[in-house]
Amino acid sequence: MSFANPSRSDIVATTIENRSKKVADNVKKSTAALAKMNERGNVKPFSGGNVILQELSFAENGNAGWYSGYDLLPTAAQDVISAAEFGIKQLACPVVMSGLEDLQNSGPEAFIDLMEARIGVAEATMTNRLGAGVYADGTGSGGKELTGFNASIPLDPTTGVYGGIDAASFTFWRSTITDVLTFTAVTAPGPVQATLNSAWAGVTIGTDRPDLIIMDSQMWNNYIRELQTLQRFTEPKMASFGFPSLKFMDADVVLDGGIGGFCPAKTAFMINTKYTFLRPHLKRNMVPLNPNKRYNTNQDAEVQILAWAGNATCSGRRYQARIKDTR
Repeated sequence: MSFANPSRSDIVATTIENRSKKVADNVKKSTAALAKMNERGNVKPFSGGNVILQELSFAENGNAGWYSGYDLLPTAAQDVISAAEFGIKQLACPVVMSGLEDLQNSGPEAFIDLMEARIGVAEATMTNRLGAGVYADGTGSGGKELTGFNASIPLDPTTGVYGGIDAASFTFWRSTITDVLTFTAVTAPGPVQATLNSAWAGVTIGTDRPDLIIMDSQMWNNYIRELQTLQRFTEPKMASFGFPSLKFMDADVVLDGGIGGFCPAKTAFMINTKYTFLRPHLKRNMVPLNPNKRYNTNQDAEVQILAWAGNATCSGRRYQARIKDTR
């Protein structure tokens, strides 16, 4: 089998390769959570291994204590660092060009325009899949999807294994959940605001506090309604990323609803992005799966695959909160 125009048959691979960094950058800007993680430097590639290890601290150092003068200081070994384990998830989008399409777009400009359009669709598709994966629980597509916020900040934080650690056995590995229903009797500033206040207090330790709150359309509308008579503060930095936001305490409050929103209905996630990460593989971060020419053995067509591998991880579930509205 021969390709219709062998002199141009590698254009799919080279075009994807030339744009791979741009695609990876667009993914990091695709959701407020990923943009915030990227700003913190928490989009951290890994280089290998059969799992992704996310180091975490689960206890204080027991050697710490007050002393006076020549008191002996304890030097016992302290096991205070562990790691959560996450599987490597893979995502791909094939881009195909048939020999007939090559002939029909024989002028170089026409061909490039066609490839730009197809690769643009592939980029958008991959970005949307990862954007949705940020909220996934890891069970979608037969367990092949990302372990996103529905896994790290679940509806029931007291049970289930996340990152290889059982939340039923280890209380430090539990996020919190608060229901607006609990605060419906609050008239001022309102039940959503009161729920945010309660959730905030539950995950704040000194200066360690949430920096991002993501809401779906319903939660956002209810929150805005309560703020109508109050002064609102916007955050110009998040707006520069394309996410107009309000402020709660000093955290950005961002809408991820409306057309194409991925946040679950009647839900808000209160996130401390210091402990949340996107971990792409160094060799599989929106790149051609194989830079060489790929042909279907029984068709006049060339195929190239845009690919990503990695996972979303968390090293501090107890600093994360979920707010639901079951009214």
